[in-house]
Amino acid sequence: MGTWDIGPFENDTAADFADNLDEAAPDQREGVVRSALVQAVQTQDYLESPEGAEAVAAAALVAAQCPGGEPIRTSYGPDEPVPTFPDDLRSLAVDALDRVVAENSELAELWDETVDGPAWRNSVRRLRAVLAPEPERLEEPLFEL
Repeated sequence: MGTWDIGPFENDTAADFADNLDEAAPDQREGVVRSALVQAVQTQDYLESPEGAEAVAAAALVAAQCPGGEPIRTSYGPDEPVPTFPDDLRSLAVDALDRVVAENSELAELWDETVDGPAWRNSVRRLRAVLAPEPERLEEPLFEL
C-alpha cells in the first residue's frame, strides 16, 4: 500500500475508494460508503489492509457530516458530492473503526510498525469521537441530597 500520511485519504487504497465513489451514480454513493463499513464490521477473522483503509475513508466521510466533523479537503478524497448520510451510518462507522484498530487487523499492524502509528491511532480516535461523542458531564449536581 502506498501511504504518504496518516489522513483517511492519504493512501492509494483510500484514493481509489474515492475514485470509485466519484464514478458511482449519485443515488448509489451511500451504498458504496455503507458497503465499505459493513465489510469491515462483518469480517470475523483477519481484516486485510485494503478493507481497513476503505472503512477509515468511509467513516471519515460520515464524520465530516457530523457536528465537529472536519470536511474532506485533500485532493485525494472524492470530487463529486456525497449524499447526506442517514444517522444509522454513524454507529456503523464507529463499529468499523473499532474493528480496524482491533486485533487481527492488518492496517493496524502495519501502522503499529511505524513511528507514525500512535498518530494514526489518534486520528482514528478523533474520527470515532466525532461519530459518537461522549455525553457532557455536569460539574454541578442537579439537586442536593
